[in-house]
Amino acid sequence: MKKYSLLLSLFLLISTSLFAQKQKDILEIMQTFQNQQEAWNNGNLDGFMNGYWQSDSLKFIGKNGITCGYEATLDNYKKSYPDVETMGKLKFDILSFKKLDKKHIFVIGKWHLKRESKEDLKGHFTLIWEKINKKWVIISDHSS
Repeated sequence: MKKYSLLLSLFLLISTSLFAQKQKDILEIMQTFQNQQEAWNNGNLDGFMNGYWQSDSLKFIGKNGITCGYEATLDNYKKSYPDVETMGKLKFDILSFKKLDKKHIFVIGKWHLKRESKEDLKGHFTLIWEKINKKWVIISDHSS
């Protein structure tokens, strides 16, 4: 009986620890979303990009196809949103998180740009986040 009690205690300890780590990871990612939203709403595209992997291997898939690389993705944002009026105010709605393994999380959400003098924009996104150098970053973004 003691053997089973010890195994059950060990299982509960590991389960609790894994759940706590998952919650910590999600909170870190949610904070990054918040930081990105604030940067965007302040007209700061460079700050918005802090959530992305600064690598030539970053993938961004949008209506115009696939963009490879951090700098190319930032350049596309700057061309598409040249000023704060065009950028509008960004709001994210996160629909789901799926932890794929210790280093990868899959996120589905919606985005909405409220703009004063232009038509509002909205769409959905799927993101793959990876923990690189102890920081969660977006390695793949498919936005529509």
